[in-house]
Amino acid sequence: MTPTEYIQNCLDKLKVSNEPSTKLTGSDLVDEIKRLALSKKFRKYSATPKLIEHIVNAVEMNIKDNQPIKFVFFNGAYKLWRLEESPNSDWAELFTLIYITKWLKPICEIYKPGVEFDFFMDDYIVSKLNNVEFSDVEAYIKSFNELFSFIKPYQPANLKMTLTPVSSQFDSQEEFETLLSEGMIDYRKENPEPVFVSDSLKNSIDLNVKVTNEQLEDPLWRERVWDLHKVYIPIKKKSGYSDQNDKIKVFTQPFTSGMSVSIGTTKTSIAKFWVGVGALKKRNDSYIETVLSLKQENSSNFDIVSVTIEGLTGKNFETIRVIN
Repeated sequence: MTPTEYIQNCLDKLKVSNEPSTKLTGSDLVDEIKRLALSKKFRKYSATPKLIEHIVNAVEMNIKDNQPIKFVFFNGAYKLWRLEESPNSDWAELFTLIYITKWLKPICEIYKPGVEFDFFMDDYIVSKLNNVEFSDVEAYIKSFNELFSFIKPYQPANLKMTLTPVSSQFDSQEEFETLLSEGMIDYRKENPEPVFVSDSLKNSIDLNVKVTNEQLEDPLWRERVWDLHKVYIPIKKKSGYSDQNDKIKVFTQPFTSGMSVSIGTTKTSIAKFWVGVGALKKRNDSYIETVLSLKQENSSNFDIVSVTIEGLTGKNFETIRVIN
């Protein structure tokens, strides 16, 4: 089996219907949707009692209103500038969409209104935090939307994937800039000096930030980046977009609040797709898809293999890394 055949087979399998023999209603339907949302086959970390209660309540609200079951996933609207694939989406994003579709497909098969899965993407703040051009952010969003169009024919008709930039929650970029400036003034009143950050946070900042010469002259530049991030979070939350009671939060790892379903990005990976690259691992005569972090990508031995999938265009989809 070639990589092209394997990837096409993964896509074709998404179209296979598994209609249940019985129609579920009432509490039985709620319980089954909850079970599927928390399926250990996809979930990477345990679910807190508080999260489970929220899922039940959200499912009940959506069923009562005859609405899709709503999920919201949090990610940055960028491809890590250190990757040659930047600024566009690559196999990591596609494999994640396939994985999420596999996870949600059983819910779509038992609940007619289906599922709405929304990617809530940080966009305005990325340029300020990471020093990347906003045109790269826009290119990433465009390429992500193109993947939605590509994968849609393979998905259940009642599965809707959407992309919501955080910028959509503000009337203008000027409003956002004003809120950010005012937020920093208030923050500095309580924290006159940059707040200490841990070594792990420093590593994350070093990975993401395209550091400038001006920043390098400041020994506390990492702390200042983190302070800006901390000011941004409450501004982002103020809209309440992702905190609505009928939405279930999703991420690759648990939130400190314990209120997110942690599903990873592929069966074997929790690496974030926007700061990683998609690859295939050779397994006998087949493969398994994975998302490699930059560190994993740099330490892996792989071949570059040509791939041709009808309807999938762009240089990032002409070849793929294959790890033996």
